[in-house]
Amino acid sequence: MRVLGVDPGLTRCGVGVVEGVAGRPLTMLAVGVVRTPADAELGHRLVAIERGIEEWLERHQPEVVAVERVFSQHNVSTVMGTAQASAVAMLCAARRGIPVALHTPSEVKAAVTGSGRADKAQVGAMVTRLLRLSAPPKPADAADALALAICHIWRAPAHNRLQQAVALHASKGRPS
Repeated sequence: MRVLGVDPGLTRCGVGVVEGVAGRPLTMLAVGVVRTPADAELGHRLVAIERGIEEWLERHQPEVVAVERVFSQHNVSTVMGTAQASAVAMLCAARRGIPVALHTPSEVKAAVTGSGRADKAQVGAMVTRLLRLSAPPKPADAADALALAICHIWRAPAHNRLQQAVALHASKGRPS
């Protein structure tokens, strides 16, 4: 499975592509950041993020796009920017017919480090170890994007089995 992880943000939108299957060593194919100037108009920043995401989708042809689920923060302007960048990533994937999976920050941290309360340094260290890299990806947004992709690869099989069980249960409950 090839997954594009997206850590959404208006100034720095982390992107990373990981390939592999649960239970086997994973391979990082690419990692980076789509950047926009903080002083640019919002619409221009969103267009720049769209162009960057489209370039990554075209170049790496992922099967799934894993995006960090936006959660409530105290800083409303930060959460709005994150939500807007997240929506752009989801739109780009949907336009191409690529499934999108949303993962919470604590879900990603728990999958990669074993603790949903891990800090950025711990996530970066585990991403480095799991992908057999020589150093943690910089900035942290890039490491977070790889962590999202890893989380999705590891959790997708269980999620798919759960969806199949729910569908089977629902079909048995229908009148003939």
